[in-house]
Amino acid sequence: MPASLLIVDDDLDFTASAADFARTRGFQPYVAHSLEQSRQFGHLPPLDLLLLDLELPDGNGMDLLDDPAVPEHDHAVIVTGQPSVESAIQAVSRPVYDYLLKPLCAQQFDALLMQAAAHARTRGTTSRYGMVGECEAMRRVMADIEHVAPSDASVLVGGESGTGKELVARAIHERSGRRGPFVAVNAGAIAPDLLASHLFGHERGSFTGANNRHAGYFEQAHGGTLFLDEITEMPPALQVYLLRVLESGSLTRVGGSESLPIDVRVVAATNRDPHAALNVGALREDLYYRLADFTLMLPPLRERGDDALLLARHFLAGFNARHAAQKRFAEGTERTLLRHGWPGNVRELRSAVQRAFLCSDDGVVRVRPLSRRAQASQADPDAVVFNVGMSYAQIERDMLNRTLAHFDNDRTRTAQALGVSVRTIHNQLARLRGRDSGS
Repeated sequence: MPASLLIVDDDLDFTASAADFARTRGFQPYVAHSLEQSRQFGHLPPLDLLLLDLELPDGNGMDLLDDPAVPEHDHAVIVTGQPSVESAIQAVSRPVYDYLLKPLCAQQFDALLMQAAAHARTRGTTSRYGMVGECEAMRRVMADIEHVAPSDASVLVGGESGTGKELVARAIHERSGRRGPFVAVNAGAIAPDLLASHLFGHERGSFTGANNRHAGYFEQAHGGTLFLDEITEMPPALQVYLLRVLESGSLTRVGGSESLPIDVRVVAATNRDPHAALNVGALREDLYYRLADFTLMLPPLRERGDDALLLARHFLAGFNARHAAQKRFAEGTERTLLRHGWPGNVRELRSAVQRAFLCSDDGVVRVRPLSRRAQASQADPDAVVFNVGMSYAQIERDMLNRTLAHFDNDRTRTAQALGVSVRTIHNQLARLRGRDSGS
């Protein structure tokens, strides 16, 4: 569907030339020469741009901003040949995107149309969950959210760092109908000896510095959803207690004796392969099956086709709106966006667009990805990428985990592929489990 534009102006020459120019830019223009004619377009779907003259035969164009008979619109722009301080002040206090003077030069109008078109593209691809994407994998994710959200099932969300796991968790909560709050906690960002207190709360005097009773994240999320990110970073002993809480529906604060009933829906996430995490003991098998009533796997951005372009346009439109700007991507930027593999995924892309936007002094945004990691290897699911500075232990772990995942955890085939005995594989896994548990 083409972007749409309603031009409200009693200058017949201006409306005719503006409509023709908009058509050359792929817009569907509509024209009205009075307030009354404008109201005849109330049946239209939301407009991408509303161009208003101030002085009309039957009133002031500004009156249309609050008129329910006029179609909804993303951007309203005043274009007048009779500017005044009073009307400018009024425009600033109203939802007006810009205030321009006639004659409107072609470059100004072109910039307005490009901005509206970019917003139209992203609006058409943004789901009710706030996620932008048209690839098949993301469509499946959105459909899965719709299916699982109304249930009580625990959800395990997998995917590389920066793919939007917390966004998925929030979407599940918003669609769940649960009236309690959404509480997010990163299990890998809290010191292991403090994590139990943060999650389950503590009683006064339970440890040095516990001067008051504290309600943990589970209690704070009562009636709502608790998002546990980086679940594989949780110490094994705490995973045991978490499992007990999930199965019993109750908890005991650190240093306490009273059992407190809780009503919390848990959505957990990990940026590691869950099965590989099981193999090395980073995730208990019984907890995994309790958390993974339903699993959602987010694709990396490099596997999402043209979604990188949609997301970049979405971010640029947002930065333009926030800063009241009309910046556009430089020629060739879209090729750069598609060529880069985005190892940091959507988070990296947003940061790159924001940096380029802020550094642009001429209204042209030139995105230059900061990451220079080899992308061909990363895009290959059967390849292992080793970065300078990685320890031998990490290289050994990654190689073993990736090979096990490739052979569906068949240790015999893994041993054959790596040129070692099955006993060596068992010994390596045992050693890695011991290392993760701190022994």
